[in-house]
Amino acid sequence: MMNKILSIILLMAIGFACTGPEKQPKKTPSDPLPSWVDGKNKSAILDFVKQVSDPDSKNFVAIEDRIAVFDNDGTLWIEKPLYIPIEFEMAWIKQAAKANPDMLKNDLYKGLADNDLSVLKNYNSFELIELLFAAHQGQLVADYMQDAATFLDTAKHQKYDVRYRDLIYQPMVELVTYLQDSDFDVFIVTGGEIDFLRSVSMEIYNVPPQNVVGSSVKYKYDTENARLLRTEVLGSANDQYVKPANIQLHIGKKPIFAAGNSDGDYEMMEYTLTSDDPAMAILVNHDDEEREYDYMHGTERAVKDAPAQGWRVVSMKNDFKEVFEGK
Repeated sequence: MMNKILSIILLMAIGFACTGPEKQPKKTPSDPLPSWVDGKNKSAILDFVKQVSDPDSKNFVAIEDRIAVFDNDGTLWIEKPLYIPIEFEMAWIKQAAKANPDMLKNDLYKGLADNDLSVLKNYNSFELIELLFAAHQGQLVADYMQDAATFLDTAKHQKYDVRYRDLIYQPMVELVTYLQDSDFDVFIVTGGEIDFLRSVSMEIYNVPPQNVVGSSVKYKYDTENARLLRTEVLGSANDQYVKPANIQLHIGKKPIFAAGNSDGDYEMMEYTLTSDDPAMAILVNHDDEEREYDYMHGTERAVKDAPAQGWRVVSMKNDFKEVFEGK
């Protein structure tokens, strides 16, 4: 009899070990967007996520199709008075030119090394990306990412005197988290360099490196030393009409949610709203001079066309209780 009881107990233990504890459902906070002002835009976002996540809703979207894309510069972190990736390039070029003075024969590099930002006006965004990336020709990919992470860990913003990496928009990070908790697969689709953001994306946004889509160079594999090197050849300038193409290339599915802040995100938001599933796009409007900046340059077309396109314009001044954490 005792042997029989022991056998039953053993079988029960084995069964429990194989199945494991029952998975607990995710708990959604009573207010998943506490840094957002209660209003039409917050309500619209909450309603959209509820509708696509509710199996009983006519607008339900299967988990595998809940794709969200966010621009980075000006959408998730600060982009004024100068894009953070360009701040990095300026600091890197100044340092690199000490060992390689011939770099300064290039007008762009010399201008940036001399803090002459007027040189930026001589190039369009695609030309600028190509030239800045070419400065790192022959650099190990791992070293480039380490340089990027070190810069973001140490360099400070001139207005706020805090690290660049700390100037992320609290309401937008809450939105990323809310979508992830609602079983969205969140991607960052940025015009910035792909490995630059990958160096910190998990740490500051909880977005893994493989979910970052950005501008890039072509790599070269060093077979002799089993190393990956950067080349001077531009792989992709991930801006404007290139963003939808790279979404297909890197993600393979059309998003149902998009967030941007400029004309460079126009096509990405437009593309998102052509989904067969319910879809939503928001445009962050920088209109808060007191807490951040007030500017329209580079976003005129997107703001003008937002009503006709069906995009919701989010006002930093009126929709955000705080812009940065604690501010």
